[in-house]
Amino acid sequence: MIPEQIKASIEEQLKTVFDPEIPVSIMELGLVYEINVKEEGKVDIVMTLTAPGCPVADQLLQEVKDKSELVPDVKEVAVELTFEPEWNPDMMSEEARLELGFM
Repeated sequence: MIPEQIKASIEEQLKTVFDPEIPVSIMELGLVYEINVKEEGKVDIVMTLTAPGCPVADQLLQEVKDKSELVPDVKEVAVELTFEPEWNPDMMSEEARLELGFM
């Protein structure tokens, strides 16, 4: 697969990862900031959490790594957690805002 296809496949996988406190996928919430596909199947993902003190952060990061590794041609995934920029509800998709009553 070419890098764009790998990235699209990872995005599809990450639509199945849900924030445990909000019944919406991390992609719809806007928690995934970057997906960088590099040479030889290496992928770097930069993401955030809805709150810095999230009690299930490690579990969520591991699920992102595990689901991304299901994509063919992905050999290694590194997930980086950042709080810059800080997440806010404006980062959610329109669909997520409607579902959660923000619109």
